[in-house]
Amino acid sequence: MLYLTLIALLSLGAATAVRDSAAAIGVVLGLIYLFPVIAAAADPQWQRHLDQLGPMTAGLDIQATTGLRSLPLSPWAGLGVLAAWAAAALLAGGLLLRLRDA
Repeated sequence: MLYLTLIALLSLGAATAVRDSAAAIGVVLGLIYLFPVIAAAADPQWQRHLDQLGPMTAGLDIQATTGLRSLPLSPWAGLGVLAAWAAAALLAGGLLLRLRDA
């Protein structure tokens, strides 16, 4: 468990220093896989909150059709969280494009 967290943090740190598409893919995968790894290592109260914020859990909750009460988010709330992550990524990309390539 700790090993996966360390790999995610290292790939995230290395990718921020490099400006290319491989680094961007590393950052995205690091963010996607970081939340469930940290949530699994946290105590149960924090685990539910981290599951509610993570993009992977939100995306999986959108697909659920049964056992909705046991999920951290409802399907519609999962869609909202996933849309917020997408909007934040578009905003960050737009800002970086504006600042670097002006």
